[in-house]
Amino acid sequence: MKIAQPYVLFLGDVTDPLSAKTARGILKWRPDACVGQIRLNENTISLGLPDFTLQQALYKGAKTLVIGTANAGGVIPDNWLGTLIQAAELGFDIASGMHQRLSDIPELAQLQDKTQIRLFDVRHYDEPLKVGNGKKRQGKRLLTVGTDCAVGKMFTALAIEKALTESGTQAQFKATGQTGILIDGHGISVDAVVADFISGAVETLSPAFNDHEWDIIEGQGSLYNPSFAGVSLGLLHGAQPDALVLCHEVGRQHIRNLPHAALPSIEDTITANLQAARVTNPKVQLVGICLNTSAISEQEAQTLCADWSEKYQVPVTDPVRFSMAPIVQQIKAV
Repeated sequence: MKIAQPYVLFLGDVTDPLSAKTARGILKWRPDACVGQIRLNENTISLGLPDFTLQQALYKGAKTLVIGTANAGGVIPDNWLGTLIQAAELGFDIASGMHQRLSDIPELAQLQDKTQIRLFDVRHYDEPLKVGNGKKRQGKRLLTVGTDCAVGKMFTALAIEKALTESGTQAQFKATGQTGILIDGHGISVDAVVADFISGAVETLSPAFNDHEWDIIEGQGSLYNPSFAGVSLGLLHGAQPDALVLCHEVGRQHIRNLPHAALPSIEDTITANLQAARVTNPKVQLVGICLNTSAISEQEAQTLCADWSEKYQVPVTDPVRFSMAPIVQQIKAV
């Protein structure tokens, strides 16, 4: 899957800022790939990008219209269809992270069949895959893991890619979720892969390579999350990581959406992830911990990072508030 850039970000008519986290993520990490936004009315949330019509976006060079919002159920609202169909008629590719497939909309499917446009349902993956084999392959790989889902694994992976690149080390982000795919333009959404093929999908996503030093693989879920542990384990085996970075949200009280499920300790999380990763790479190392410290003050966060760095003997930082340099130096030593 390779999505053509630049994008015009379609925000529909959503008013909840959290609903636009996909579009915000794209703008944060790939601002040069975003020519503008399309909103159906003035009450729709704005990203601060220029408001364009489809014709204006086409003139500005946009190649793909990206649905930059999500809703409960992942269904494309009926009142959006006119804009999506018009975009396809004008020659835009369309990309969506919704559960509902663009290709299940008859008008869009017909336009894809009759023209050169492409429809990208990034939450789905239909290409053939092989099961993983665990064979050693060239190159170095880092995987972000976590105490839970939604603790910053994608953000951390992108921050590491950026910091490594700026330091002169060639690195490539490897997306394993729909937002990451839309940010980078390619990847495999592993939660759409049949369980037997998850490790094989990651081997496909990060094959042997010679033209750069590190693949930075976006993690998913947590080994301690009852809902998503299977995806996390498949990623650990398929990534064959040389390095792990642990992600955690300070102040979280329990596994997300499961108040009966306690969060694991940092020690248990480190031990479990290293043990699982050693199945395909016995030399794997923990090279850092990234925290979401938004629940505490910056001074408290600085103290916590320093204390945990001493306690766990690895660099600890908040990739939003503080520098990634200590973790980058640790990665370079692997």
